[in-house]
Amino acid sequence: QVQLVESGGGLVQPGGSLRLSCAASGFTFSTYSTNWVRQAPGKGLEWVSTINNDGVNTYYADSVKGRFTISRDNRKNTVSLQMNSLKPEDTAVYYCNSGAIWGQGTLVTVSS
Repeated sequence: QVQLVESGGGLVQPGGSLRLSCAASGFTFSTYSTNWVRQAPGKGLEWVSTINNDGVNTYYADSVKGRFTISRDNRKNTVSLQMNSLKPEDTAVYYCNSGAIWGQGTLVTVSS
């Protein structure tokens, strides 16, 4: 099966940290750029971050720049998103995608 699976979401207090993981299977993950996008309650999809196929180039939305870090390990077929200094407005379902392949999402809730 061609698949991406996100994990690592949960409930965290403002100012806290979470690390999300996107695990790939069934395709040549190392040839794809990978994105994180999120959907806050009642909102549309918002692009968060991108990493190119070999991990050399990374890009971030202004809203998360300096707080989030994207990385990948092609030997493990994973892309991670380290999220620090979390804010309530970061609350969303976080999805990873590579090309037309999308994961199921993982929920991040930032609340006191």
